[in-house]
Amino acid sequence: MQSNRREFIVGSVVGLVSAAFLPHVAYAAEELSETDPSAVALGYRADATKVDKVKFPKYATGQVCANCQFYQGSASTRTAACPLFNGKTVEGAGWCNGYVKKA
Repeated sequence: MQSNRREFIVGSVVGLVSAAFLPHVAYAAEELSETDPSAVALGYRADATKVDKVKFPKYATGQVCANCQFYQGSASTRTAACPLFNGKTVEGAGWCNGYVKKA
């Protein structure tokens, strides 16, 4: 009985210590494709200069994902997650019809 208790305590301490010092693994979010159904629905383009201005008259020159309030990276980040696309990454130079200028 004493042996099992000692093994449990030692195992618990080793587990806690190793969990504290092991690096956390970060998984890259999936990159949004222009053919993804949600991207098609919102008119996403990885390059904002290629937005169909007739189909999306809301688009104005200078609007890009990097200066949209939904872009979850800094303005200088090439790609970042976007909650409009379930956290998939979008190009900072991209655009979609969900664009809202960052305040």
